[in-house]
Amino acid sequence: MRLSTVDFVLGRLLPATALLLLLTLFSPSQARAQTWLVSTESFAKLGVVDKFGQLGAYSAKFVVTSQRTGKSYSLVKEIEKGQNGIDVVYPSLATEADYFKASSGEAGTAAPGAYTWECLVNGKKVVGGSFSFSEVANDVNLISKQ
Repeated sequence: MRLSTVDFVLGRLLPATALLLLLTLFSPSQARAQTWLVSTESFAKLGVVDKFGQLGAYSAKFVVTSQRTGKSYSLVKEIEKGQNGIDVVYPSLATEADYFKASSGEAGTAAPGAYTWECLVNGKKVVGGSFSFSEVANDVNLISKQ
């Protein structure tokens, strides 16, 4: 027995159409609330520049002191002639070749509190300042459609 093209198309198309209709009817009509994990990291960017490039190559020692604990962490960078300056990030990762560390080798951390910093070029203080890290909490935020 031969089937006509119309019967064949209806036989295949009708179940597919019914399935799409059912999926549309039972799909959610509103977006559901999404949960996001929040990750934050605190750091301070410190820098020094020989503005007119008069020194040539020089050694810059950055020292950061925690006002809460009194511990000092230092990082020494060698600046090549023509480079003039450098920026460093406190705290730096202890996995890096150069990182802020105490005399005991302990890596600096971004613990909440006030810090002072200074930069010594060839043993002489040329710049300094202060910064603070606030209490930061990584949290789970629930965002819902209002």
